[in-house]
Amino acid sequence: MYTCIIIDDENRSVETLSKIVTTYCEDKLEILATANNIDDAYPLIKNKKPDVIFLDIEMPFGSGFDLLERFDEIDFQVIFTTGFDQYAITAIKFSALDYLLKPINIAELKMAVDKAIVNIENADYKSNFKIFLDTLKKTKNSTNKIPLPVLNGLELVQIDHIVYCEADEDYTHVFLQDGTKKIVTKSIKDFEELLETYDFFRIHHSFLVNKKYIKKYTKGEGGTILTDLNVEIPVSRRRKSEFLEWLNDM
Repeated sequence: MYTCIIIDDENRSVETLSKIVTTYCEDKLEILATANNIDDAYPLIKNKKPDVIFLDIEMPFGSGFDLLERFDEIDFQVIFTTGFDQYAITAIKFSALDYLLKPINIAELKMAVDKAIVNIENADYKSNFKIFLDTLKKTKNSTNKIPLPVLNGLELVQIDHIVYCEADEDYTHVFLQDGTKKIVTKSIKDFEELLETYDFFRIHHSFLVNKKYIKKYTKGEGGTILTDLNVEIPVSRRRKSEFLEWLNDM
């Protein structure tokens, strides 16, 4: 049995999450305590040493990230809970951390708990939170950048410098306007979800493209596009109609 602490400024959210954890994770997690602010939460975590904390992002008198910055080392798993902070979600997703959107979905909570337990059992406590927090700050200050988890850390890249993304099993090759390529430890589906609001389109199961860099479309069964990097990319036959509609949408 592993232990947890729930931190949220709203009593109703604490009660709801406590009930869900008690009901659906009773054989995996024991709730040691709850807190409504980071000043109360910090000594609780230091003294009780939970395996997992559920941490609200937006709280008065200090955010969940402010709490994490107080620790020299993170030796517990963190599952963020949030209702709206898009910048935070971007940083969390690309830092391989877990988050739950409110209202909490039971299936997603169970998956997050299972993932946390696997990390505990594998002694994988030390995701680089300092890099993550730095990434979050930079992302908030420059909303047109995203953090890419590359093989040796995280790298911030301008979204409008991405020409296209190519799937490579569990990795994605991100091609930039200057001709360079980043190998990223995220799937192309992750990129599709992240970039769908930035005029990117999944034209093929292996390719996600930025409209800004499409130079030409050539007809065919599905057809092909030519990018500004002079790379020809196939268009899936089943995506053709939707793609052409998107392409013509000014």
